[in-house]
Amino acid sequence: MTLKLRVGRKGYIILPKSLREAIGIDEGDEVVVEVRDGIVLKPIRKNINVDEVKELLRRHVETLMKIPDRREPKPGELEETFLEEEFED
Repeated sequence: MTLKLRVGRKGYIILPKSLREAIGIDEGDEVVVEVRDGIVLKPIRKNINVDEVKELLRRHVETLMKIPDRREPKPGELEETFLEEEFED
């Protein structure tokens, strides 16, 4: 499954909470970054159930698709649905 994320002004990429929970990434955890034909992030010391991740991402996308209009969200509007925290200057 592919997940589209946006890079913020300071280079931040926010991993959706459902993805972090499925993979078992907690605040302060370390990840390995591999550069191949793209970028691969792998949590250190965690076992990942790929099928569980796919299912959680499928449900997450389903939730996002239920948003009635496709306008840009206002700050904080999707906090419970998509973003855990937002970054400011």
